[in-house]
Amino acid sequence: MIFPCSTLLLKQPISKTKIKIAKTMNIEFITPEKTTNPSFAMLNQSNQVIVSVVIPTRNRPQIVVRGVQSALIQTLQSIEVIVIIDGPDQETVNVLSQIADPRLRVIELPKNIGPSGARNTGVREAKGTWIAFLDDDDEWLPQKLERQLEVANNSHYDFPVVASRFISQTPKGELIFPRRLPQPSEPLSEYLFVRNSLFTGEGFIQTSTIFVKKELMQKMPLEEKFYRHEDWEWLLRVTTIKGVGIEFVPEPMAIWHSEMAIKRLSNINDWQYSLDWIRSIRNLVTPKAYSSFIATIVSPSASLVGDWKAFFPLLWEAIRWGKLRPMDISLYLTMWLIPQEVRQQIRSILIKKPKI
Repeated sequence: MIFPCSTLLLKQPISKTKIKIAKTMNIEFITPEKTTNPSFAMLNQSNQVIVSVVIPTRNRPQIVVRGVQSALIQTLQSIEVIVIIDGPDQETVNVLSQIADPRLRVIELPKNIGPSGARNTGVREAKGTWIAFLDDDDEWLPQKLERQLEVANNSHYDFPVVASRFISQTPKGELIFPRRLPQPSEPLSEYLFVRNSLFTGEGFIQTSTIFVKKELMQKMPLEEKFYRHEDWEWLLRVTTIKGVGIEFVPEPMAIWHSEMAIKRLSNINDWQYSLDWIRSIRNLVTPKAYSSFIATIVSPSASLVGDWKAFFPLLWEAIRWGKLRPMDISLYLTMWLIPQEVRQQIRSILIKKPKI
């Protein structure tokens, strides 16, 4: 028996919503409090949802289908896939309505609230014990959720945040990130931002690899005022809570489509925003991490747009508030003096895939 996917049309306020019931084509509008779709009743009674997959999207119908399909073919079957359409987008609704899988839920928001707000909405609507985030332009390998659930169940942390390595697809080929995993006593901010080599991807936690308890997300939701770096901010903030720790699946379990042709928020070049962001969370990072963030994330963005008037102020920012190392100075000069295309070519030649 084939059931249509279900679309929740949320009205404001989102947390206390009243949704009228109607049917259009193969889309059913239902209330989150009381489901009328028999497929969901069957799923909850005989096959309890363990993991809720949350995918925010907007105006990218063909791309999001790829991500949804990669979630639905997971070896862990006791899941639901919640797609949050961040604002009116009939084309995406129509495309997703063609997927005949009762585990798929589509929630269309009445207005755009940003990626963090969309993810928080998905968490509130989730029925699973665990939350797994997936960006609409990324995809998963089939055993991703099964492997992460295994690591989470064996963790000594009360609230493990489980990530994994991932495959980065670029115009120059495939790379596996991160190249190394965190050391036991290493501050998370230093793992994420401090580099000991000339090339990116040394330490990395990508949003589409994050696997976490719903209970923790409810205690510490994503900060909705940030439209970029919100995943880093959440990781740095949540790891200050007792019982929270980072775990890793060492194998690559996701595919990150980092091709520049794909429009994504992480590719927006706004160095002033990144500078303001790191200043606002300086209490969550070490001085060493602060300097490295300036050297390797803020400065290349300023250099890319040729904003040379920022050269000395950014260097002074790193010196004044951080702990600048010789490597950071080398990286800083490299970002300004060597074009991005040349750096990428050198990286693709020299970087080898990590041992797994």
